Amino acid sequence: MKYFFIILFFLINSNFSHSAQKDNAYFAGGCFWCVEESFEKLKGVEEVISGYSGGITENPTYKEVTYGKTGHFEVVEIIYDKEIISYEELLKNFWINIDPFDAYGQFCDKGYSYRSVAFYQSEEEKTLIEKDIIALEKKFDKKVVTYVRNFEKFYKAEEYHQDFYKIKLQRYLSYKKACGREEILKRIWSQ
Repeated sequence: MKYFFIILFFLINSNFSHSAQKDNAYFAGGCFWCVEESFEKLKGVEEVISGYSGGITENPTYKEVTYGKTGHFEVVEIIYDKEIISYEELLKNFWINIDPFDAYGQFCDKGYSYRSVAFYQSEEEKTLIEKDIIALEKKFDKKVVTYVRNFEKFYKAEEYHQDFYKIKLQRYLSYKKACGREEILKRIWSQ
């Protein structure tokens, strides 16, 4: 009986250690529908949630964030398995899906809440972000204007924003095309 409990203990702990490999990352890259789509395609990403972060208003609404002075950005929360995909790989995906040189928003979405932001939760993440910024500025000979912010709190957006690119596919594709997102990204990153 004693050995049964020892084996059970190790089995339970091995399951907990596997679930401990899950982590979260937070990025703002303009319209969270588009950012959500770009991350959900990655192997090792388990879920991407649209929401708001970086500001002062608690439980903000989309309207408050877009038109108000909440200080929040449209942000995605990425839940990922560190055993399958690294933070560095998420960061690489972030850069190639934004315009890091646009200080007014992203693509056709302009305004503070649409600015690009890389949020960090540790000094290691901050260092990786800053290292990438230095490399991008050197490569493009331009100033990267993406904010680097310490992550504090995330507020999930309204339900109709979640998986919008899947649920309202035609509307989403029309928006994305009209915004010129893919053409601008191709122009920036094919250099």
